[in-house]
Amino acid sequence: MKNTIVVLIGSAVLAGCAAQSPSVPPSARSEQCQPIDENGVMQLFDRWNRSLLTGDPEKVVANYARNSILLPTLSDKPRFTPEEKLEYFQHFLGNQPSGEITLRAVELGCNTVVDSGLYTFTFARTGSTAEARYTYTYRWDGQQWLITSHHSSLMPETSAQQTSR
Repeated sequence: MKNTIVVLIGSAVLAGCAAQSPSVPPSARSEQCQPIDENGVMQLFDRWNRSLLTGDPEKVVANYARNSILLPTLSDKPRFTPEEKLEYFQHFLGNQPSGEITLRAVELGCNTVVDSGLYTFTFARTGSTAEARYTYTYRWDGQQWLITSHHSSLMPETSAQQTSR
């Protein structure tokens, strides 16, 4: 009986030791935050928009993190891989789009940014426009800010008008 109690106590002590996290100084646990402000976020959109103007889908896709998601304005298909994004932008760039933000709300975090609002695309080839809602999330990868998710959808009122025609 005494041996059983000793074994149980010993097991409990060992289990407690194993469950504790290794001793790591607080400075090693904290992430170093890359500074950015709202002007910097505006520049991230401008970088993306300039890449559209090149007409080169690879330059556009270079703005996206490898494991990002694109929920595009003019397609029902979510794009996860760089190849899927490339395929979307090959078609999207055919009409020579250029985006302009008309309303923006920015949320800044440690190595993350959320940029949401409204933008209008003008298509130089056709002269048409598309008003849309957007959300970009960005993450600092240690070298640059990359898009981790991008959602864009036509404004509901615009979509309803186009559907009723």
